[in-house]
Amino acid sequence: MDKPVLLTRDGLAKLEHELEELRTVRRSEVAERIKYAKDFGDISENAEYDEAKNEQGMLEGRILVIENMLRNAVIIEEGSESGIVSVGTTVDVKDDYGKQTLTIVGPAEVDVAEGRISMESPVGKALLGHSVGDTVDVVSPGGSRQIKIVKIN
Repeated sequence: MDKPVLLTRDGLAKLEHELEELRTVRRSEVAERIKYAKDFGDISENAEYDEAKNEQGMLEGRILVIENMLRNAVIIEEGSESGIVSVGTTVDVKDDYGKQTLTIVGPAEVDVAEGRISMESPVGKALLGHSVGDTVDVVSPGGSRQIKIVKIN
């Protein structure tokens, strides 16, 4: 049974764009590489052909994954009207390492470099359900630490 894939509107748009790119641009590029490799003759010992076929398999696999994610997408609204951290909320936090702005998203949209963390991550789980001024304990493979919620955007 397929489980829901939580996505923000931005995350949904990114997946739709990636799917379109894979279907239109990347498929034709890989097909061209396969055709080019076939022109070398015997494909039984043709490394170029094998590589292109492997790439085609990975490409088709990614297309299937994205199609499944979009089919099971559940849109979450960004922001918190209630003042409580929930999926889709952007929150400013402070800990021993300084201040940070994080957005809690579903696992499909994680981008740590952009501060988009999973609701299933140790920090995401710890922040959910709390409000400004709360200090939460985060237990992760790197050890325990405390994070204070400074602001909910």
